[in-house]
Amino acid sequence: MNLMDFLRGRAHRRAVDVGLALLADVAIVIAAYLAAIALLTFSDRDYLRFGGSAAFIAYIAAAAFAQPAVLVAFGAYQRIWQRTSGYGVTILINAVAVATLIYIACLLIVPDVGRPFQMVLLGNMFSLIGFVAVRYRSRLLRSFGLGGSPRFRRKMLEAPLRVLIVGAGESGQTLAWRLKHRFDQSDTRYEIIGFIDDDAAKRGLFVEGCRVLGARDDLIRVAEERHADLIVVAIHRIGGADFRDILTRCEKTKALIKVVPDLQELVTSNQSAEFLRDVQPDDLIGRETVTRHEGIDLEPVTGKIVLITGAAGSIGSELSRQIIDYAPTRIILLDNNESGLHDLTLDLRTSHPHLPLVTVLADVTRRDSLRAVFLEHNPEVVFHAAAYKHVPLLQFYPSEAVIVNVFGSRNVAELAQEFGAQRFVLVSTDKAVNPSSVMGASKRLCELMLHALAQRPENRTRFAAVRFGNVLGSRGSVVPIFSRQIDEGGPVTVTHREMTRYFMSIPEAVNLIIHAACMTSGDDIFVLQMGEVVRIVELAERMIRLRGLRPYKDIAIHFTGIRPGEKMHEELFGHQENPGPTPHPSILKVGRWDVALQPAAFWMQIDQLVKAPPLSSEAALTEMRTILAGHRPAASGDQPDVA
Repeated sequence: MNLMDFLRGRAHRRAVDVGLALLADVAIVIAAYLAAIALLTFSDRDYLRFGGSAAFIAYIAAAAFAQPAVLVAFGAYQRIWQRTSGYGVTILINAVAVATLIYIACLLIVPDVGRPFQMVLLGNMFSLIGFVAVRYRSRLLRSFGLGGSPRFRRKMLEAPLRVLIVGAGESGQTLAWRLKHRFDQSDTRYEIIGFIDDDAAKRGLFVEGCRVLGARDDLIRVAEERHADLIVVAIHRIGGADFRDILTRCEKTKALIKVVPDLQELVTSNQSAEFLRDVQPDDLIGRETVTRHEGIDLEPVTGKIVLITGAAGSIGSELSRQIIDYAPTRIILLDNNESGLHDLTLDLRTSHPHLPLVTVLADVTRRDSLRAVFLEHNPEVVFHAAAYKHVPLLQFYPSEAVIVNVFGSRNVAELAQEFGAQRFVLVSTDKAVNPSSVMGASKRLCELMLHALAQRPENRTRFAAVRFGNVLGSRGSVVPIFSRQIDEGGPVTVTHREMTRYFMSIPEAVNLIIHAACMTSGDDIFVLQMGEVVRIVELAERMIRLRGLRPYKDIAIHFTGIRPGEKMHEELFGHQENPGPTPHPSILKVGRWDVALQPAAFWMQIDQLVKAPPLSSEAALTEMRTILAGHRPAASGDQPDVA
């Protein structure tokens, strides 16, 4: 069969379908008017004589022609009605209303005709009911457990999963509609038993035919009284504290717990199962999705040649993906991790085949290699994410922290200044504040180096550092470690019962880093709003419960003691840094440097630190203690603990 034969065949089938639909609508109009005259006969016997007259037949013939004609004009025969929304009913209502007005106008204009307005109104109302019933027949049949596919009929014989929805707002309403009207696409049949919402104005109201049964304080009672099998949290932009409070209540019931991840995903997802997912650690933190901020000019990073060091790492790779949205002239990915760099390059070239991408396998500690990169590509914006980050390990290998974090950062920053890069952004850490570890001290030295470079008379580069706390899901961070330990049956290891940390997602941190790069006027330290502090032991307990297990019973939690260099609670600002707001509500700016830096003396100390042969732990720690007051070295006899 050639293409033309195929198209002619489809056109013929379409014409047959439209013809049958027209005939069905004509039959509906005739039946509607017969029903109308029969109903009116009960109240007025004159209609019995009228029903057998030639005039009545003329009325029916006119209506049977006019109503389908108006439906044609409104495009009712150009729609696929099998899965149409409620908007289709609006089309039918409008069409019948117009047909009714035309019919009545004709009765008023044409002389010497009877004017049975009651019959016209009632007949057209019955016609509308018939039009809707025929077009929505499959949905109506399914609501009574009839019709549908064999799989659907089998599901109707099964007991439904009783669902209690937390949140009667837009997300909850959309979820209820999806579960009610599209559950035939899922392997599960759902029955919505009601809603929970803290808004007192919604109490007792109905959403998709289901009542709002109470507030979160009523959740446990409602779930037990209504025998809920599944509780779905459907609240858009819920905070971490509120989510954890709701989750605590849900855990006291026998129901499964799911969440709706995103309103857009809820609207666009084709499968019910796809938008009901398990609770993730990100939900417990409650970080909001961050998008471009309209009040900030993003031109400083748009259309630029961008260099990203540490590109294969957690932050660097996400920077690479997000920078693509800013239409870079070129992206230079630099890392010494061959496998990671290779995987990232393949990923980006697959998703963006026309991306102007340059991959550089190099080490930031080799200044000659870096100089070649700057000579060839002359980057305009530099994001420096290359660093060693694991506190316990670096505490026992401070020389490596100095070489990579301090010397490597100096190499990249000085070359950026030498080649006239417009902006240089250092990815820093909250551990740089009053540092108690080698890692934190090395990053604080990096911040001071940017401050010193910004003081040079020949400087044309806007230097900035961006501090933030822990990121969820990065390699070696607490969340994947806990997940692995739970998978292995435990124990889950926590250093101290009172240990707390700040968390944010990697995409959120990177998005804010890019905004900070655009906002800087030079010589700045930006600090990302980290939200609520999280107790690590509570995070571990909650992750265990989310697997359906009991902390301390099914999965043990062992407290191993604070490791060398660790703080019990991290800080975001020094005591005298005086943080202030920025145009972005999620980014703060250090108001003033809390050091009185003497550049000449500072660079001499840095040179001594880097060049101290053979860069022993003791020598490095001594120099760092001199430069950064308050650094507390680990005892030399301790052994590293990197679990």
